[in-house]
Amino acid sequence: MFYWLTTFSDGGGVFNLFNYITVRAGGAFFTALIFGFLFGRPLIDLLRKRQRRGQPIRTDGPQTHFVKAGTPTMGGVLILGAVTVATLMFGRLDNAYVWLVLGVTICFGAIGFVDDYAKVSAGNTHGVPGRVRLGLGFLIGLVAALVALFVHPAELEAQLAVPVFKNVLLNLSWFYLPFVMLVIVGSANAVNLTDGLDGLAIMPVMIAAGTLGVISYAVGRVDFTDYLEVHYVPGTGELLIFCAGLIGGGLGFLWYNAPPAAVFMGDTGSLALGGALGTIAVVTKHELVWAIIGGLFVVEALSVIIQVAYFKSTGKRVFLMAPIHHHFEKKGWAEPQVVIRFWIIALILALIGLATLKVR
Repeated sequence: MFYWLTTFSDGGGVFNLFNYITVRAGGAFFTALIFGFLFGRPLIDLLRKRQRRGQPIRTDGPQTHFVKAGTPTMGGVLILGAVTVATLMFGRLDNAYVWLVLGVTICFGAIGFVDDYAKVSAGNTHGVPGRVRLGLGFLIGLVAALVALFVHPAELEAQLAVPVFKNVLLNLSWFYLPFVMLVIVGSANAVNLTDGLDGLAIMPVMIAAGTLGVISYAVGRVDFTDYLEVHYVPGTGELLIFCAGLIGGGLGFLWYNAPPAAVFMGDTGSLALGGALGTIAVVTKHELVWAIIGGLFVVEALSVIIQVAYFKSTGKRVFLMAPIHHHFEKKGWAEPQVVIRFWIIALILALIGLATLKVR
């Protein structure tokens, strides 16, 4: 919205500032942050009133989690509201990538909202059947893949960029669609699995958003891509605004989600945020780098896959409990230890991923 104020500028003056993506990104960050602070407490009060018993707690989980009974869920609504308002206010609304990422975010958020509502209403952890959630997720991923295929430059259509190697693109051909679907749905569910402790998921999400925001800005500028010797995807710089809004909204949410959490983001937030990050990776042609940046989420998801597969084949467990953050809780780590150490790992992986921009 604010970008259109530049039409009143003659090349100078205050309105000209909105020509700069970095200025609008700063505006998006502070708008989302203020949104979180303003509406956080009223939303929590409303959720407590509506939900009464709060989010159901896993009966097979760590005993320390039972003290969290009664904590409301669906706090992801706060983040989604913040990032949506910030993006609409400061993003260029004629940019297809902005609408693609925002659309995927809202659609996954809707799936998560229905799932959270089902859990709270029934008073158990079952929610929407997994096959239904996955089916809807893959449908969203398919639509996103088709849109990406249409809006990407012709020379990048159905191409997979290989990090570190200069100008190496692999033509995925017909496999491009299922690959993108897997990236987006996998990201959504990996973040969802990570969201099991107070503050555990939101900080790595913000770290990843900041990293992908930098990548989006870099690959959207031809001068940067020439210097870094990476592919140029015109228009992706606008996604820095979405990422800045996500970070601001995430910080506003963390204010209330910090231990002991006053609210959980629920599937409403985790599915939406994971889907958004996966889509940004697809748009910027950094899907393989995303596996590094989001390595913490990958490990969390793999721990569940390994646990289930090994248990079905042998009747034994690899981990004391999956996802892996519960394994460390079972080993005696205090919840804040697990959370902060996982934050550190997420930051290290993000820096490694960011370094791939220059390592050639």
